Amino acid sequence: MDAKYDVVVVGGGAAGLSGALTLGRARRKVLVVDAGRPRNAPAEGVHTYLGREGLAPLELLAAGREEVIGYGGEIVTGTVTTAERLDGGGFRVVLAGGDTGGATVEADRLLVTTGLTDELPDVPGLAERWGKDVLHCPYCHGWEVRDQAIAVLGTGPLSVHQALLWRQWSAEVTFFPHTAPQLGLDERRQLAARGVTVVEGKVVGLEVTDGRLSGVRLADGRVVACQALATAGRLTAQVGPFAALGLETEEMEMSGHVIGTRVPADPAGATSVPGVWVAGNVTTLNEQVIGAAAAGVRAAAAINADLVAEETRRAVAAMDVAPEEYWDSRYSEKTRIWSGNPNVTLVREVSDLEPGTALDLGSGEGGDAIWLAGRGWRVTAADVSGVALERAAAHAEEAGVADRIDWQRHDLGVSFPEGVFDLVSACFLHSFVELPREEILRAAAAAVAPGGVLLVVGHAGWPSWEHAAHAEVHFPTPQEVLEALRLPEGEWEVQVCEEYERAQDDPDGRPGTRVDSVLKVRRLP
Repeated sequence: MDAKYDVVVVGGGAAGLSGALTLGRARRKVLVVDAGRPRNAPAEGVHTYLGREGLAPLELLAAGREEVIGYGGEIVTGTVTTAERLDGGGFRVVLAGGDTGGATVEADRLLVTTGLTDELPDVPGLAERWGKDVLHCPYCHGWEVRDQAIAVLGTGPLSVHQALLWRQWSAEVTFFPHTAPQLGLDERRQLAARGVTVVEGKVVGLEVTDGRLSGVRLADGRVVACQALATAGRLTAQVGPFAALGLETEEMEMSGHVIGTRVPADPAGATSVPGVWVAGNVTTLNEQVIGAAAAGVRAAAAINADLVAEETRRAVAAMDVAPEEYWDSRYSEKTRIWSGNPNVTLVREVSDLEPGTALDLGSGEGGDAIWLAGRGWRVTAADVSGVALERAAAHAEEAGVADRIDWQRHDLGVSFPEGVFDLVSACFLHSFVELPREEILRAAAAAVAPGGVLLVVGHAGWPSWEHAAHAEVHFPTPQEVLEALRLPEGEWEVQVCEEYERAQDDPDGRPGTRVDSVLKVRRLP
């Protein structure tokens, strides 16, 4: 696992995996945390899911996991113990169990698809048969027990409705009022009209023969034969780990009667807690698998749109920040931003050059300038950040080359170092704030002395570990950089115009790769 994600999805059922799949296809960095105990695991198959009819629940989830992983999503087995909001925005999520290693991760958004808990009637043996021949939803299981002897266990005011519903699938339906409210005359007439038999008395157990349900046992000792038992318990949304965020539940009613608790949300799944979405049974208690999957897609699309809006606001705000302010703030975040080593491309392309005068554009903390000075070059190093230049000068003192480097502060889009140089280097001259890069590179070419070299190195794409690359960002190719320089014909020699892959560790120290765009041109004497 990485330390930071765009979205952490909690729960890996149909809703969670569909949401993760949608986000992965939107090039978001997604982590799914799943306990591996799906509520519908005991069922033989998933039904009314177009194109997947009858597929075993675990097979559906396995296929979904592969699809999510195929789009760069990550999945871990475990649970979320707590979630808290970070001061700077986003969330810190603490994991436990499974293969999480007790990790803590951060996320900009959360998608909660933890489902619900069935509080089943207190009848010995009932829980063990749940999802097999003790059932709750006729649309999920009715076809499989059609024309069989079906018992309906009364537990609340909606039990009569349940019995009438199951009558659609079989003519042999027996209703046991059990703990349901006393039947009224109208209810008895409805049941009788539909041929539903009513058997009074409290149910105290189930009869199982050869591993299958064979009957219902009453308190007076009677056993009524049946092959399936339909019932309904209270449904409770699982949101305990998110209570600290203020995620609350409310009672959900059906036909005026409470059937359980849910997390209230808008049609797209947004909750009252900013940055937290829900999907599936945690918010819609009677949702079937296909509906939960669709809800996951809707929530994911809303989350992506919300992230895009936030990223756009930040980008617009960054355009209004002065470059020196932005970069001073960036360098002040840590005592060191870069490794301190020279860029590997600079070392490769410059090592065989005779030392002379050099201009290092965007010198940062001084790694390139100090390396050049150590090889005998006299260096002018320019950067927009006074914090970086002060830090670089201290590093140069430590390296014993301070007398060979002139540190100059320039917003290169406004001012440019004077003079001409035997080497002008512009390595990774990229910026999150507005930067007239092409104009700066043309000025760099103009500062190259006859016989001198211009080296331009940039990123040619996102690093190998970046799964949430932004499609709107364009990295110019070496040829595009060359064309943008508008070099006079016959005055320059192109020595290198290629892309190179190099090894680079990711932020967590794991091996990765990056591709660099390299342009090296020499002004003819």
